[in-house]
Amino acid sequence: MRYMATYDFMETLRNTNQWLGASALSFASYPAFALVPNPALQWMAAWGEVTERSFQRMVAKPDWGIHSFTCEDGKDHLVNVETVVEGDFGDLIHFKVMGRETKPRQVMLVAPMSGHYATLLRSTVISLLPDCEVYITDWHNARDIAVSAGKFDIEDYTLYLVDYMRHLGPDTHVIAICQPAPLTLAATAYLAGEEPEAQPRSLTLIGGPIDPDANATDVTDFGHRVTMGQLEQTMIQRVGFKYKGVGRKVYPGLLQLSSFMSMNADRHSKAFSEQIQRVMKGEASDHDAHNRFYDEYLAVMDMTAEFYLSTVERIFKNGEIAKNAFTIEGKHVDIGKISNVAVKTVEGANDDISAPGQCVAALDLCTGLPDAMKASHIEAGAGHYGIFAGKSWRNNIRPLVLDFIDTNSGARENAKPKKAAKAAGKATPKAANKPTKAAK
Repeated sequence: MRYMATYDFMETLRNTNQWLGASALSFASYPAFALVPNPALQWMAAWGEVTERSFQRMVAKPDWGIHSFTCEDGKDHLVNVETVVEGDFGDLIHFKVMGRETKPRQVMLVAPMSGHYATLLRSTVISLLPDCEVYITDWHNARDIAVSAGKFDIEDYTLYLVDYMRHLGPDTHVIAICQPAPLTLAATAYLAGEEPEAQPRSLTLIGGPIDPDANATDVTDFGHRVTMGQLEQTMIQRVGFKYKGVGRKVYPGLLQLSSFMSMNADRHSKAFSEQIQRVMKGEASDHDAHNRFYDEYLAVMDMTAEFYLSTVERIFKNGEIAKNAFTIEGKHVDIGKISNVAVKTVEGANDDISAPGQCVAALDLCTGLPDAMKASHIEAGAGHYGIFAGKSWRNNIRPLVLDFIDTNSGARENAKPKKAAKAAGKATPKAANKPTKAAK
């Protein structure tokens, strides 16, 4: 029961604010009040609308919203989101474009598990769909996963990635964005040692903390400043009675969101004040710029406590990936064994989360890889978000990544592509918690 009351208290505050917003909107919208026009009532209705929506979206997983797009034949083709590998803690999903021939480029996007859903990469997916068969890791909200499913730390996360890569086969090009970059590198190294023929063709690491100490940021400073005991005492709570994962220890999304908001409190306060004014004037819409951004930004998910704590301890404090000392179940995962997977790193010159130098460190770790199969790029003027979803990604980085994929799409010696196992359109890992163990 420890910390459970705190989790329920946070959910109660969220629910109360959502109710206050709905009540204010309903009260200020009484038809009788129209007899005596009053700006205060208009402001109350606008405040209520913005407040209700803001707190409601915090517990709702956003929809992908990718229904169709126009292909080279000039026709609109429907897009179906299909689950191809299922697991307790995450799925591998495929954006299947109906009526279109399969694209030769097969791309697996590794989405961050850092408080937001995989839908944060919606624009990245949309930008790749015209040219690629796009798959993405869709991590589940820890509050909805029963305790009986077991633990999920960075070793389990890495094994999930191994399972996804094995399922898609060696003709895959992996793109890891932000947080998962070091673990995706480790997953590739794991395959290099255990099952070389299942390795992907190429690996693109975008803005990830391979070596967090290469260029310090507020994130890395925080990781070194606090102790693991302090983190466990202040950040970890047990899921309350409202959700399926009741009793599971998590790092709550609501707690992380409060940290996100406090970092730029003035900017967020101004954004919501201006949105209230726009609603009052009738200038706001359901999909205006404010709502498009905050529908995604405010939708947060819980992480398992063991994943959060092991990430801080092993990636940031101990630097296991940076030192090539990462282990899975006590067995060393040697990054130097990667010898025929092309690796490219992408960094933003103005990235204040994973600063330049942190990601490119991956190339030095790949001691068994020829220099001809290594590449790096620093995008001038780009921040963290811009290198995978902004203008910098669309105009500059995406074409470079596609060229890198094409350059490394040739036949690989001794590579034997595997046929994806299908059962009613889906493949399920053999083990619910650690899907790769049964395949060892």
